[in-house]
Amino acid sequence: MRLMSFGLRSALVASAVALSAAALSAQRPVVQAQETFRSTVDLVTIQASVRDARGRTLQGLTVADFEVRDNGQLRPILSLGSDQSSPLSLAFLVDMSGSMRVGPKIDMARRAYESMLVQLHARDDEAAVFTFDSDLHERQSFTGDIPTLKNALSDFRPFGTTSLYDATASTARRLTSRTGARKAIILLTDGIDTSSSMTAAEVSGLAASIDVPVYVVTTVPSLDQRLIIEATDRGGRSGAADLRDLAEWTGGRLLFASSFGEATTVAANLVSELRQHYVLAIEAASAREWHRLDVRVRQPRAVVMARSGYFGG
Repeated sequence: MRLMSFGLRSALVASAVALSAAALSAQRPVVQAQETFRSTVDLVTIQASVRDARGRTLQGLTVADFEVRDNGQLRPILSLGSDQSSPLSLAFLVDMSGSMRVGPKIDMARRAYESMLVQLHARDDEAAVFTFDSDLHERQSFTGDIPTLKNALSDFRPFGTTSLYDATASTARRLTSRTGARKAIILLTDGIDTSSSMTAAEVSGLAASIDVPVYVVTTVPSLDQRLIIEATDRGGRSGAADLRDLAEWTGGRLLFASSFGEATTVAANLVSELRQHYVLAIEAASAREWHRLDVRVRQPRAVVMARSGYFGG
């Protein structure tokens, strides 16, 4: 079923906020005329993953360990959740454009997808499956019947151009109606966008505003992986660098799988990380503008990944 690209039927929408078409800064998502998303109790929830310098997840943190600043102002944390048994709500977004035909890309993407699927808990967790080429396609709506998703990608062959950023934005909007605190987009791709109307920065602003982290898993051979890493290290305007920004600004990560073994390992670690997300809440600001969030942990060398901001007012 083909989706409407920019429809939004979530009951969470309070109003539309017109913002400048220019980027907020060189290191922040572009925020254009996006919608405002607020809860009925005026809370901003923040999913946060916390790792040490070796990449290991830090567990057992309390409210006293966190610091949240809203446009530079220290804000009190109203609640902190860290229950690893809390259900997940995941949207699998799989690149089925023509570039995925090259080499083992699509087969590795299927391996990563299947490896994540077996770690989900039927009836507790829920997932949906979307594919994209020049358009976004819903293959399976959100369901807690996880076994029915097993063959969702078996009958599709890569074809067409790649509207990666547009597809990600539309999928993020779909997640606004999900009630779980731990939700995310799992994007499986070779990292090449060829036909989106939106940029990575614009999509980052949208996804961050509704607290949807985007985890980008690039399923490419090792040679292509090195090229992507070099591009992101240079910070250039390549698609690879944009993918890194898309992931990090939304509180997700850019991950690599260059073999079937790596695809399995990355998938296992990713689901484990999602289950260990902390969920913080602060009071939403009343100013009708983009609010930049800065989440830190009062421990040396701790690395926090969280949404970059939200729309107030």
